[in-house]
Amino acid sequence: MWKLAQVWFGVSQKVPRLSPPSLRQRRKLSHTAPMGAAGQHTVPTTERLTRLRELMRAKDIAVSAVVVPSEDQHSSEYIAQCDERRAWISGFNGSAGCAIITLDKAYLFTDGRYFLQAGKQLDQNWTLMKQGLPDVPTWQEFLYKNLEPKTKIGIDASIISIADAESLTQSLSSKSSELVSLPYNLIDAIWEDRPPRPANDVFYLDEKYSGQSHVVKIAKVREELEKKKAKAIVVNMLDEIAWLFNLRGTDIDFNPVFFAYAVVTTNSVFLFINESQLDQSAKSYLKDHVEIKPYNAFFDYLKQLPSTLELNENSKILIGKQASLAVAEALGAKSYSVVRPLITDLKAIKNATELEGFRQCHIRDGAALSRYFAWLQEQLNNGVELNESQGADQLEKFRSELKLFKGLSFPTISSTGPNGAIIHYSPDPNDCDIIKKDQIYLCDSGAQFMDGTTDTTRTWHFGTPTDEEKRAFTRVLQGHISIDTATFPVGTTGYIIDSYARRALWQDGLGNYRHGTGHGVGHFLNVHEGPHGIGTRITLNNSPLKAGMTISNEPGYYADGRFGIRIENIVLVRDVQLKNNFGEKGYLGFENVTMCPIQKSLVDTTLLTAEEKKWLNAYHAEVFEKVSPLLKNDQRALDWLERECSPL
Repeated sequence: MWKLAQVWFGVSQKVPRLSPPSLRQRRKLSHTAPMGAAGQHTVPTTERLTRLRELMRAKDIAVSAVVVPSEDQHSSEYIAQCDERRAWISGFNGSAGCAIITLDKAYLFTDGRYFLQAGKQLDQNWTLMKQGLPDVPTWQEFLYKNLEPKTKIGIDASIISIADAESLTQSLSSKSSELVSLPYNLIDAIWEDRPPRPANDVFYLDEKYSGQSHVVKIAKVREELEKKKAKAIVVNMLDEIAWLFNLRGTDIDFNPVFFAYAVVTTNSVFLFINESQLDQSAKSYLKDHVEIKPYNAFFDYLKQLPSTLELNENSKILIGKQASLAVAEALGAKSYSVVRPLITDLKAIKNATELEGFRQCHIRDGAALSRYFAWLQEQLNNGVELNESQGADQLEKFRSELKLFKGLSFPTISSTGPNGAIIHYSPDPNDCDIIKKDQIYLCDSGAQFMDGTTDTTRTWHFGTPTDEEKRAFTRVLQGHISIDTATFPVGTTGYIIDSYARRALWQDGLGNYRHGTGHGVGHFLNVHEGPHGIGTRITLNNSPLKAGMTISNEPGYYADGRFGIRIENIVLVRDVQLKNNFGEKGYLGFENVTMCPIQKSLVDTTLLTAEEKKWLNAYHAEVFEKVSPLLKNDQRALDWLERECSPL
């Protein structure tokens, strides 16, 4: 990650930018591409697997299988290059997956978003396990259902969650198999050119953007400790730490976080970080309230923490389900309780300042998107040859000119034709397709701003779409509208309303798209945020939607090998007043904040109801009203926006 210090478009703070314009180019030269990003080619792994198996057979290791998850020691979805162990050993660089290597076989488990990508990247050494399909086990199930009894399974305790470790230990006992905490990470031992761990500057996010001081947030955490009669909480998730202390960094591409741990007790707060990373604004902000300790001192501190607190059976140290097994082992079995992610729940409810930030940054982002799509259409109409990566670079250029911009929120998915069916495709700058006027073009992109995080998908056809493409697009649009206009009683989960988005697709027998309908979005934080979401995963039924949450609305349809369609907006969950309030529970609905046109020429209007037409016209009127004032200096984009936002 590059560290830049300069003033960004109306921002007086000197803070690092999250992703430089040439990030895709730079990544191509590194050991592997970022999670889910550029690089769709097979990676040879024979030598790597041979060396790994030699270590597995060594006397001080002696395991028959090794688990290599995607996550780092903080259970991060997006990780630093030095932690891309699963990508390095397998060649598959999607953001979700787990590798299991035995002494003679290798398996890669991933979900439907990555079936096509993994199929292209894995070499002959690997068996692709398509999780979610009938008769395909999860990687956890595979360990006790498919491996021989009495198998010793090696794990790095710092990168497996306590929830997974406890569940696996119980399941494996029936086969007399066991998890073995390895003395060191075996992948690290054979990864000769492993990049160093980043230690970039950490800066203070002004409360005019965060809306709440870290003192207030810590007080809320202590209120929860009191409710649970707990003595302390260990915080290991990087976005939780960034939110809690109103700090941001650049240690992980696209995510404004930094490597740290934290512990909050009833009367003290400790932040474990390399102190040299804290700039003066951060140090001044934290003084008198937070004690700074070295990052590497964390586990030694945990070992002595229980003895400093008056713990008993009903009053323990809290850790989240995504805390690592190493955290639990350091505290000792009788010292901790595994609980629902307390700070994640607090962080998910945005305050008024954060919600207004989402509204404003999406208007600015809409201006950049309008400039890009207007530019792209003109280029294609003029016969200019552009590849997918060049398109993504141009969109980033337009975004970089916006006020409060700090970088991209994930690698841009710029995909033409068949590549659009690869759900998390991102172009390799040195080898990607030309954007074709007669093919569907899917662009999923987002940005980090000081006042919020954006994530928008639009699907375009700059020529003449087929009837099949228009019908599929319209069914996706109808699902999108169904979610956007939904109202539901307080206590409803995204698991319950997910079918709203799929009903129109089901009417045409178009099946299920292989991804969730919606994910939470952080405030100038990770673009994927829990605990809530809209989707078919049963775990989403544990987290009701609440006023103040942010969430995406992104149904899609993918014709493998031909095209992909997705329409994604970010919505805010809000209280709504309806004619009735049965049971006095209260009702919720959504407020859309994404401001970018939806292509009318891809819509089969004969399929739309009168209410759906009214929705689309009203949405476009709002987009034009809010975005057009920002395009006064770009007549091409302004004219394009006016055309695209005209009524049906």
